Amino acid sequence: MSIKVGFVSLGCPKNEVDCEMMLARVAQAGYEIVPEDIDADVMIVNTCAFIRSAKEEGIENILDLAWLKENRSLRGIILTGCMVQRYFEEIQKSLPEVDAALSMGQEHRITEAIEKVLQGEKCFWINEPEKQVTEGDRALMHEHFAYLRIADGCDNGCTYCAIPQIRGVYRSRRMEDILKEAKTLSEMGIKELCIVAQDTTLYGIDLYGKYALAELCEKLAAEEYGFTWIRLLYCYPDKITDELIEVMAKHDTICKYLDIPIQHISDSVLADMNRRGGRAEIEDCVRRLRAAMPEIVLRTTVMVGFPGEKAKDFSELCRYVKEGHFQRLAAFAYSREEGTPAYFMPGQVNEKTKQVRLDSVMQAQYGVAEAYNRSLIGRKMKILCEGYDPVSERFFGRSEFHAPEIDGEVYFTSGRKVPCGKFVTVLIQESMDYDLFGKEVRDE
Repeated sequence: MSIKVGFVSLGCPKNEVDCEMMLARVAQAGYEIVPEDIDADVMIVNTCAFIRSAKEEGIENILDLAWLKENRSLRGIILTGCMVQRYFEEIQKSLPEVDAALSMGQEHRITEAIEKVLQGEKCFWINEPEKQVTEGDRALMHEHFAYLRIADGCDNGCTYCAIPQIRGVYRSRRMEDILKEAKTLSEMGIKELCIVAQDTTLYGIDLYGKYALAELCEKLAAEEYGFTWIRLLYCYPDKITDELIEVMAKHDTICKYLDIPIQHISDSVLADMNRRGGRAEIEDCVRRLRAAMPEIVLRTTVMVGFPGEKAKDFSELCRYVKEGHFQRLAAFAYSREEGTPAYFMPGQVNEKTKQVRLDSVMQAQYGVAEAYNRSLIGRKMKILCEGYDPVSERFFGRSEFHAPEIDGEVYFTSGRKVPCGKFVTVLIQESMDYDLFGKEVRDE
């Protein structure tokens, strides 16, 4: 009987790529991959540790799996990822349920860890994050889109962020290796390529002495790769060059969509966060993007309750959000993370105030998103079908203006059975919250 291995991937798309590389190694070693933890002999939990809630999510998963060890057939729990890198000693001392833990730079030993756990041994291996293997086969977790990681680590030094401690210094992958992987993904039938890194716009500076994202996108947009959509995520406003904007505007295959995490708009808060540039740079970036691509959809992330954020700073942020510069927005409350400069900053904001501000900024954004979605009614859009929802009795998918897993859905009816992965034209008829509804229209 084959040994069954299950995976749980928590956190960001970069973590998901790590998970896919481990999945490939496990499958190549002859283990059976199972989707349900209740069927597994060994469970691998690839963890996140960006903020406190991510750590708590990881612990909850471990405790749930511990019940399966006690009451079902589960024989071992293996932790990998950011939480292991950040809390290696604490995991060994405080989580006896864990049988093995592999930090960044040790994931390539995942099959060795499985073997030891099945033999009743415990193993805890740590290495420098810069030792992480970024090249290798992947067993994709999605059928029609894939994330392409072009770099790992971070040099930005934001005062609230522990990522440099966890994932190390910024390390770009060689362009030829990225293009080789992109070609492989294309041959596997991937329609949408999502480019990710902690900061995609910093790509190339360490290898080539210049920002090379525009050059990379130019190559990826070539016909030989055959992607329908290429999507850029995690672009920092101070590094979005005119060259990058020109390449985006020129190629239809590059989605007119950009994820720009600004974090705040108040100059004083941005300075305390050690963010590069201020409000003027953000506004200039948005202006240049919209001048070149009037239809572009912009997404951002903002943080409320950062130490020293005064009422006037928050009011400035809310006013800016209401002006509708970003059609998509995510917000989160500042999390006080040990080992970061902001942990010791004066003016820590209490949790109640953080929550009130979080609710307020999301309410401000709701009006922006609602107005944008209403403006799409009556428009025909190209949609990538991703499935059928039996509850609403509609198919669902995304347009180039919807990133996978984070933005809303487009639900539509059709007079035929639309296969997953097929592009269709949908006439938008109504909107509700963050989702759109319509019907497929076909040329006679």
